[in-house]
Amino acid sequence: MQSYKTIRKAAEAQFIEKHSRFIGYIAPVTTAEEANEFIASIKSKHWDATHNVPAYILREGNLKRYSDDGEPQGTAGVPVLSTLEKAGLTDCVCVVTRYFGGTLLGTGGLVRAYSHAASIAVEAGGVVTRALCRKMRIKCDYGFYGKLSPMILEAGGVVENTLFEDSVVIDFYIESSLAEKLNADIVEASNGKYAAEITGEEFADTD
Repeated sequence: MQSYKTIRKAAEAQFIEKHSRFIGYIAPVTTAEEANEFIASIKSKHWDATHNVPAYILREGNLKRYSDDGEPQGTAGVPVLSTLEKAGLTDCVCVVTRYFGGTLLGTGGLVRAYSHAASIAVEAGGVVTRALCRKMRIKCDYGFYGKLSPMILEAGGVVENTLFEDSVVIDFYIESSLAEKLNADIVEASNGKYAAEITGEEFADTD
């Protein structure tokens, strides 16, 4: 997998449906342990809620888990999980907390409510694409730096750190599929004087 979509940040959103209060919580995670810790934290925070319905999807092991947490089978956990799937998300966990308001919603009403709670949580957290990127470093003189910095940005790279001393040292990352072309452009633009070295590879936000 060269790229995937996940949640940018932990977030929450809520709405009222026929006096029942639904609160959608969402967060990025990478392991089942992190997901379960998040679920436990929401259950602890809302220990007095009628239901705390969790669902998560992980890249590791292509794992998907959900629970109806006491709601009629198929009316809560599945809609939350399906919302994450329809958004194309992975490495994220969502918990929808419900405080019952005294009016039954029916099977269809529950499905719509839990789907909506998960959907507004996704919107609040924001969707981000993470791609496999090469972390790179290049050292150059101040004269070439004025040309190099725009080249990195125009190629889709993201500068993480710039050190100004006798020379300029730039640490940046760029999608692995774009790295070789950028380096070739750097070599050409500097007449073979400069080239970036690879310092690592990891998934990073690209939008």
